Amino acid sequence: MLDIAMPGPRRPRIALYGHDTLGLGHLRRNQVLAASFASGCLDADVLILSGAAEAGRFDRPPGVDVVVLPGVDKFADGSYAPSHLRQPLREVVRIRTAIAGAALQAFRPDLLIVDKTPLGFGRELAPVLPVLRRRATSLVLGLRDVLDEPAVASRQWRRERCTETVRDLFDEVWVYGDQDVHDLVAVCGMPPDVAARSHHLGYLGIGRPAADSARPVPGPYVLALLGGGRDGAQLADAFAAAAGPADVTSVIVTGPYLPDEDRRRLLAAAQRRADLVVVDFVPDLSGWVAGASAIVAMAGANTVTELLGSDVPVLLVPRVRPRREQMVRATALAGRAVVDVVDPDALAPETIAGWVTT
Repeated sequence: MLDIAMPGPRRPRIALYGHDTLGLGHLRRNQVLAASFASGCLDADVLILSGAAEAGRFDRPPGVDVVVLPGVDKFADGSYAPSHLRQPLREVVRIRTAIAGAALQAFRPDLLIVDKTPLGFGRELAPVLPVLRRRATSLVLGLRDVLDEPAVASRQWRRERCTETVRDLFDEVWVYGDQDVHDLVAVCGMPPDVAARSHHLGYLGIGRPAADSARPVPGPYVLALLGGGRDGAQLADAFAAAAGPADVTSVIVTGPYLPDEDRRRLLAAAQRRADLVVVDFVPDLSGWVAGASAIVAMAGANTVTELLGSDVPVLLVPRVRPRREQMVRATALAGRAVVDVVDPDALAPETIAGWVTT
């Protein structure tokens, strides 16, 4: 594993980058890492660079701060557009490149971890990475456990020349998953020299909180988690319409990106039912997860990682479009009897109700 050159009398400095164009996955991974780096024996100062406006809504421990880059949204067809600025996408990328480069050069990190995209969105890290490398910053590429279906992931890895980029710029590759569940090194076809600097670290987690550490309602409840929420309406509607057990509350956490029309529909349903609660955003779900009787969730990497740290029964409803990453993850875990899975094309209120009551 990586041997980071420590800076002497000052605290270590670690930077974490996530482009965050769809959902909160990159940000949540980086938050878990940041909290770990800033505490304990390392006691580092950590700077997170994120494209998610929500980055500022999360609590930050001492020693952790955030630079929010101008937002870019990714759509279901794979296209991108500025989240807020009314400028061409290339101009927004130019601004992001300047901000990221200035922040990283001023911060002078001892370690930079880049999440998923080696050169950043639109190659926005390409100018600064060689500068950091010359300054002896250790560079790590962090990858979630599953990128996509094996053939698609391998093709994307080759098309984006990730092997060459890792070979030229990065010291190591960290995979946040279990190699026995999904071997990303093999899937991507990494050559021996890159495979030798790649390590499956296991799933990132924050421990197991007590079930009474935080609860959305006083009594028993079943929890639905939509991840960021942008494509969670199908699951939310089925969950809201499912007949739950008597005296058990149904709680939906929509995520900040659920479209307004879908959110209004869920809130209207909650007004008609005393046993349905709809919440848009919870900075720390760990207590809610630990206290649930059962959980129905999408199968994003960070949602699943949080669920694996609990003993609560889980039904995963993976997204299958525009990529099948969530289905690959859910199927692999179901094969080890860790979770149950239902294909979203077969999802119905009765499916959820039947699973919850068994």
